[in-house]
Amino acid sequence: MSNEASSREAYRASVLHSIGNPTHMGIENSFQYFEDGLLVIKDGHIEALGHYRELSEQLPTSLNVIDLRGQLILPGFIDTHIHYPQTRIIGAYGDQLLDWLNNYTFPEEMRFSDVDYASEVAIEFFDQLLMNGTTTALVFGTVHPESVDVFFQEAEKRNLRMIGGKVLMDRHAPEALSDTPETGYQDSKNLIEKWHNKGRLHYAVTPRFAPTCSDEQLAMAGKLLAEYPDVYLHTHLSENKQEIAWVKELFPESKNYLDVYDQHGLVKPRAVFAHGVHLCDEQCHRMAEAGAAVAFCPTSNLFLGSGLFPLEKVEKIGVRVGIGTDIGAGTTFSMIHTMGEAYKVMQMQSCKLHPIKSLYQATLGGAEALYLSDKIGNFIPGKEADFVVIDPEATELMKTRMEHCKNIEEKLFVLTTLGDDRAVSQTYSLGRRVYSRDN
Repeated sequence: MSNEASSREAYRASVLHSIGNPTHMGIENSFQYFEDGLLVIKDGHIEALGHYRELSEQLPTSLNVIDLRGQLILPGFIDTHIHYPQTRIIGAYGDQLLDWLNNYTFPEEMRFSDVDYASEVAIEFFDQLLMNGTTTALVFGTVHPESVDVFFQEAEKRNLRMIGGKVLMDRHAPEALSDTPETGYQDSKNLIEKWHNKGRLHYAVTPRFAPTCSDEQLAMAGKLLAEYPDVYLHTHLSENKQEIAWVKELFPESKNYLDVYDQHGLVKPRAVFAHGVHLCDEQCHRMAEAGAAVAFCPTSNLFLGSGLFPLEKVEKIGVRVGIGTDIGAGTTFSMIHTMGEAYKVMQMQSCKLHPIKSLYQATLGGAEALYLSDKIGNFIPGKEADFVVIDPEATELMKTRMEHCKNIEEKLFVLTTLGDDRAVSQTYSLGRRVYSRDN
């Protein structure tokens, strides 16, 4: 039995969504804002959006209109890179990438061989996502197939559009977290058959990163992508200079880090590479040509000291870019807060990141990076009704500051600067409320 919303309802509030990339369309043409708007939902999908005064006259008087005036409706946030098994090590102190993996990540991920433990964390993880208004995410599991089963089971209960996968890792890792090319292939194949395209769920072939994968295992990942061409590829790329040097040492025949993946058929549409902090132009051009995407993870890059993501360069070359929290190296589940940190990363490079551009990256841009923009990312009629209700006066400071804002762009910037999970009043998935701050 489907748990889609089967009723027809409308929501009256301020409504803001992206309709295109501001870099290509210009800021003023890339969004729609209805100060007194009406969002109409039917059978879990967007039926109509417009000004309340105009649209309400076209609808039957019997329609249930939920009055949310004073609040702001945005599309559900889309997190293009996150690790659910790292939920309980968020904020682990004092290491850069490779030491952080050995000292914190690997010991924690060993615990996910225990299905009960994995289930506990999966519940905590999804509670945090919805509390922060995130309705779609591209998610790492662990090497254990059971970790992916419980992830998808919990996503299915909440009827969320989610993407996840089992980590592939056959070297330079603890024995308890290692598979083999053969077992990694077979476990992934079984999970694809079980979960991919089941309801709103999708599978991602997930090699952790090149240093922990042999050529044989990367070849097996390529084999899976060839056999199931609509699954995702999710891995890491050019995050840390020490990591990049290690890749060069391990794969001396490859032109660069991306080429390691490319030689095994992993650079393609629906391939998402997290970080890309130190990409050269050649790698960017290859990603753009292939239709692959980068996940910009500002809080993680700052926390681990990895560097500043060159957003303007990467996007100018034509690479799709989403934004990710990268829990647990990332320091917040809040995409609102992550948008604010992205602004600071760009400021450090003498570049201005407009708040409308930030909204695009966290919603429609993420959907485009994941090839899901026909389903989610904004409020075009026919799309799935994933949305978040924002309280712009969630704190006294936000209330005071909002009173002095002149337009929606300024209000949005204040939200990304001062806001976090406290600003999320409600979260809806496929037209059904899945989180309320008041309950």
